[in-house]
Amino acid sequence: MASPTPEDIDIEMEDTTTTTTSTTDTFLPPSINLLSLLAGDSYTYFSPPPPSTLSHQTPISLGVDEAGRGPVLGPMVYGIFYLPSHLSTPLLKQTHHFDDSKALTPSFRLSLFKSLCAHPDSSQLSSECGWAISSLSPRDISAGMNSNYNLNAQAMDTTVSLIKHIYSLGVNITEIFVDTIGQPHTYQVKLEKIFPTAKITVAKKADSLYPCVSAASVCAKVTRDLSLETLWKHHSPDNNKEIMEWGSGYPSDAKCATWLKNNMHPLFGWGMAETRFSWGTAKDLLEGKNGVKVDWPDNNNNEEGTYQITSFFSAAKGGNQEEEEGDELGQWFGTPAGVEAF
Repeated sequence: MASPTPEDIDIEMEDTTTTTTSTTDTFLPPSINLLSLLAGDSYTYFSPPPPSTLSHQTPISLGVDEAGRGPVLGPMVYGIFYLPSHLSTPLLKQTHHFDDSKALTPSFRLSLFKSLCAHPDSSQLSSECGWAISSLSPRDISAGMNSNYNLNAQAMDTTVSLIKHIYSLGVNITEIFVDTIGQPHTYQVKLEKIFPTAKITVAKKADSLYPCVSAASVCAKVTRDLSLETLWKHHSPDNNKEIMEWGSGYPSDAKCATWLKNNMHPLFGWGMAETRFSWGTAKDLLEGKNGVKVDWPDNNNNEEGTYQITSFFSAAKGGNQEEEEGDELGQWFGTPAGVEAF
């Protein structure tokens, strides 16, 4: 499978930096599912819906954004954020100063996210706002792309699934704001067909234009960064290095490229929990001079020297083939078995 195309990834709009010192010692949010993350599984987390969002009379605004479309390492994380529409600007923008997560410092992003994860009695953000993330693992991203399920389609399906779940809770979503995947108009038309009762806005840089998208971008970005840190700790549990030697995980990051080159197994490459094998960076290294090329037999090729796997289970010592196929029990135990055997 070819590496991601420009239609799949908008690198210019992405933040290729991440926190370099560990924060997971003191804060592991509920959006980090350790078992799934380390196993290379995709997963979804939904925060408890605030009571104020469950009233059918309350119009709700919902924002969608992602983090990690372009990296060769770590998951792609989709975030959604919803709250009563009348609170969107005063609570998110004016009081807590949410913005595009790339425009915020790592420490400020983390402090906002901690407030969202706090007990509702101690935080207005958590008492009035709901959020969710869907973490698409490198293994599942690569498997999809190798089966012609491109990144845009994966992103679209993830977005729709998250929004549908919020609807299923009885939340009266009247406005949906989405940071675009590809062409805004095309994406918006698709979403309007799926969610005809909501006013949908798909725009470039929506994470800096609409407060609920800004908040969704913070949820996605912090979860993505902490996931990468957690995976790094799993890789280096004994050296206690706070600086992640693989950097941000982006192919353009020299640290990432160096780590991939220096830590590649010639046959197996890297772990499926952290590496997107369908990315050009990984494929080029595996197919280069330091990788081991494996030629698998073509089961549909009848040329000499190639075999179908079924040929290893058939009788191969001559005789009446029809009789041998009918005497399955005899073949299994190595000698013919007649009625007298019972």
